[in-house]
Amino acid sequence: MNKKSKWLAVVIIIIGTMMLLNQNINLLTAAALILLTVGMLQVRKGDTRKGYRYLGIGAALLLLDNLMIVFLIVLASLAYFYSKNKKIHLDEAVMKKQNFMARYYWDQSSWTLRSMSLWHAMGEVNADLSLSIPEEKETIVLLQGVMGNVRLTLPEDYGVEIEASVLFGRINLHGEQDSGMMNKLVWRTPGYESSEHKAKFVISYIVGDLSISNP
Repeated sequence: MNKKSKWLAVVIIIIGTMMLLNQNINLLTAAALILLTVGMLQVRKGDTRKGYRYLGIGAALLLLDNLMIVFLIVLASLAYFYSKNKKIHLDEAVMKKQNFMARYYWDQSSWTLRSMSLWHAMGEVNADLSLSIPEEKETIVLLQGVMGNVRLTLPEDYGVEIEASVLFGRINLHGEQDSGMMNKLVWRTPGYESSEHKAKFVISYIVGDLSISNP
């Protein structure tokens, strides 16, 4: 039995035991937990497309069967979002958006880079800073939510600082990746302090896939 099969067998045994001891865990919840486990294993393996498909189906089943738990997770994520805003002291005039689902494709044409704070239950952000027109010398961008897929493309002449945390998922920095649980990254581009324009990205997701690369 390979490592993946062992983990799956352990999870199934645990869920089966919990179902025998606790009637609150039914077949739908068990199926959701198995799909979430398989999804995390696929993400860890590197097959993010299939992994996020399993995670999405598992999350949907949990949503159907455990509305209160999902509601509490979303509330916890929002509470962390607001506390992070206060901690970073973003100006009141900064753009703040909260959406259940959001997609931002800033990698197809010129776009304005400004300080902003974005939260979404499920979202996708593709940003190519080589196409950006900075509005300020120093920019702060907060990206937070429950599930997120973030792609950042960084030009060599731009000073970028990244502070990221992903509870479940993957962080890929120039081909070197960490996947699994509780992944964190604190990183700066070379020559950050002397750069004419600086951008700081604070990224936090419960389930996420973050990829950072050059053009």
